[in-house]
Amino acid sequence: MSINWHKFKLNIQRNPKLVWSSLLGIGGLLYLKIWLPVTQIGIPCVFHELTGFYCPGCGMTRVALSLLHLDLYQAFRYNPLIFLISPLYIIYTIANKKRLPRSSHVMLIVMLAVTLIFGLFRNIPLFVWLAPTIVP
Repeated sequence: MSINWHKFKLNIQRNPKLVWSSLLGIGGLLYLKIWLPVTQIGIPCVFHELTGFYCPGCGMTRVALSLLHLDLYQAFRYNPLIFLISPLYIIYTIANKKRLPRSSHVMLIVMLAVTLIFGLFRNIPLFVWLAPTIVP
């Protein structure tokens, strides 16, 4: 089986977003499945290190690891924001593709508001269940 390198090169030139997203995905997978288990050196949250508060993104690396192991409940306990934002992002993307600027702007504002409110609430003692938690 031979590869038509000319055709492959043309496909890369036509769709650079696909190439970059694939490289980013492969890099993320290598980080999660090889780098972290071997070195135990993760990327710390600078906001949490400086302030002691959880940012809206705290726990996202652990979410990705849990999702790779298909542990949805543990992923949700690390950071439920991804489960709130994902459907909104899908709606935003569809509105953007259908050229509905008003709808896409509204979805962008809603996503920003949800993220900010989530970041605030997860640091209030009444909502301590929003902080990253390991389920036994």
